[in-house]
Amino acid sequence: MDVKNQAVLVTGASRGLGRALMEVFARRGARVVGVARDAKALMAAVTPLRAQGLAVHALAYDVGDKQSIYPLVGSATALVGPLDVLVNNASSLGPTPLPLLLDTACEDVSRVLEVNVLGPFRLTKAVAGSMVLRGRGLVVNITSDAAVSAYPRWGAYGVSKAALDHLTRIWAAELEGSGVQLLSVDPGDMDTRMHSDAIPDADPATLAKPEDVAARILALAETRDAPAGQRFEAAKWEAA
Repeated sequence: MDVKNQAVLVTGASRGLGRALMEVFARRGARVVGVARDAKALMAAVTPLRAQGLAVHALAYDVGDKQSIYPLVGSATALVGPLDVLVNNASSLGPTPLPLLLDTACEDVSRVLEVNVLGPFRLTKAVAGSMVLRGRGLVVNITSDAAVSAYPRWGAYGVSKAALDHLTRIWAAELEGSGVQLLSVDPGDMDTRMHSDAIPDADPATLAKPEDVAARILALAETRDAPAGQRFEAAKWEAA
């Protein structure tokens, strides 16, 4: 998919990978809507991009809130038109320091699943119908190596990302032949606040920069031969 002039929605856009994705898509010529819960932080991310003449918009919504989904999609569509690309990037770790499963509250697991699994499911459901009618569209779900490796203390997050991976595969199987592409992308370890919250003593010098990862994800999004529903590691793709 050539993303130039395409309508793109990126969740979790106020910082880290989400903010970087907003910028790389916009610089490629897309019309981008960034979504995050914190309106002030989101505007701080969007304002410098708009000052550069990039077509970037901000919407403050919580993707973990079921009642927010259709208002979010309606507002985004009003700003940039029917969505061509959805990037489900928003994620929750749950409480930090990360607890053992025995010490994890059921309510905390529920909240992580609402944001990391049900949010992407609801958003995809809200936009996929229009994509199918137009015969084209792309949904990128941001996953993690915690989806495939059993890291102690990463229980709620790991379970949510494993579920998101399989959700991607099922969507892809059900939408096969429709022109709508579903991909799952593991960005790897990045120098972000989320990573710092999870692993405070990690050396930032050993971590990937969100800007570099975003460029790789854009390159993957624009490839024409990515198998539907497949799980990719961003580090294995070269940016254009």
